[in-house]
Amino acid sequence: MYAIVEINGQQFKVEQGKKLFVNHMKDAEEGQTVEFDKVLLVDNDGAVTVGAPTVKGATVVAEVKKPLVKGDKVIVFKMKRRKDSRKKNGHRQQYTEVEIKSVNA
Repeated sequence: MYAIVEINGQQFKVEQGKKLFVNHMKDAEEGQTVEFDKVLLVDNDGAVTVGAPTVKGATVVAEVKKPLVKGDKVIVFKMKRRKDSRKKNGHRQQYTEVEIKSVNA
């Protein structure tokens, strides 16, 4: 059984026991149980239910494993040739690690 869920503006395919790195959730604490109700699709052993826009009564329960995980560093380098113009920036995206406990449909 799996489901397609919208979490913080992004869609994820979730199954029970799967770990996800979602965009940082500000008020999440370690060990906290979080419930997502924007379930867009549910597949229960071949019986597919598509929501319009969401599936009524379907929820996904997850537990926060690590509230703040930093992603890999991305270097942004801009340069204009022959102008002596260079700009170097770095960025590390922040994520929250969650583990899916159950898919209820």
